[in-house]
Amino acid sequence: MALEVGIVGLPSSGKSTLFHALTGARATGDVGMAGVPDPRLAQIAGVIHPRKVTPAAIRVVEVRGTGPELLGNLRQVDALLVVLDGFSGTRVPSDDLETLRLELLVADRDHVERRLERVTKQAKSGEQKLKQEVAELERVLAHVDAGGTLADWPSELPSGLEPLTTKPLLAVENGPGGIDLKLEAELAELPADEAAAFREGASALEEVVRRLSDELGLISFFTAGDKETRAWSLRRGRSALEAAETIHTDIARGFIRAEVIRWEDLVKAGSHAEAARSGLQRLEGKTYVVQDGDVLNIRFNV
Repeated sequence: MALEVGIVGLPSSGKSTLFHALTGARATGDVGMAGVPDPRLAQIAGVIHPRKVTPAAIRVVEVRGTGPELLGNLRQVDALLVVLDGFSGTRVPSDDLETLRLELLVADRDHVERRLERVTKQAKSGEQKLKQEVAELERVLAHVDAGGTLADWPSELPSGLEPLTTKPLLAVENGPGGIDLKLEAELAELPADEAAAFREGASALEEVVRRLSDELGLISFFTAGDKETRAWSLRRGRSALEAAETIHTDIARGFIRAEVIRWEDLVKAGSHAEAARSGLQRLEGKTYVVQDGDVLNIRFNV
């Protein structure tokens, strides 16, 4: 499953513009996919000559407003992008950021309170585990009411809370002091080479995606075949088995071994076969920790 980022912001800050700039024609409704720029992918494809080249992607979700109910739709995402109005001249981006932080805090408090009400009713059955959760939720609610956040709760939170205030938060200023999101959204509709020529360089949004990748601790690994050469995102420190699961659950279930080549070795060798003949390919098992830039060929049997 692709990693997810949620877009939030105050009214007319440019949330939808950022959404369309990131996802372009790939957007469907309020959910779309943002490609992760990686120049290594083109170099790998240059020696493999696949029919299709696919970058790694992050799933992007936009909520059209604030408030506990709407923000609650983002509890499953891995990070939050906060869009700040830096173009109208009527708002102060730093003040808006604090307002959004408060909105997230209020949404978390509402979530804890609603869960406490539900679990309190369930605990009337007498089940000890539910009684313990009620007591813990009461302590958490008191902590928030005293001015704390779920991010600074000193012990482990009750499972399943998925608080918003503990998620990585990246601010994007829409305007002269940040990114011209209107321009980027328009350029997202153009072919990549035309957009790059207009900009005379890379998109400012590439830096946003890179910041997200860094914040989430992501690395990229590659699969390089004649039909498709593709980049995949994976959390740093994850295993070859988890990389296989990222590609397809059937591949993970039937995992036998992983053939691993460094991307630069594959490019230098010119083919998988030549890399193997040169001793640049190695075999790894399920527990191998995938490194950024690995090219994996998973052998499996279902």
